[in-house]
Amino acid sequence: MKTILNIEGMSCQNCVRHVKEALEAVPGVESAEVSLNDKTAAVEHGDDVSIEELKTAAEDAGYEVLSG
Repeated sequence: MKTILNIEGMSCQNCVRHVKEALEAVPGVESAEVSLNDKTAAVEHGDDVSIEELKTAAEDAGYEVLSG
């Protein structure tokens, strides 16, 4: 599955890396591509991963998820 999250609060490539690492640490996530310009994260994951788990990972990393 692929989920797109809109993420606020990223201001640099370090933020992008932080979000990417947080999302990829969720069990069942295969990869995450984070765009600073688009303020999005495209997450490839198994069917057993919920959008709430992804939102929580990004929020726990210090960023706001506007939708998913």
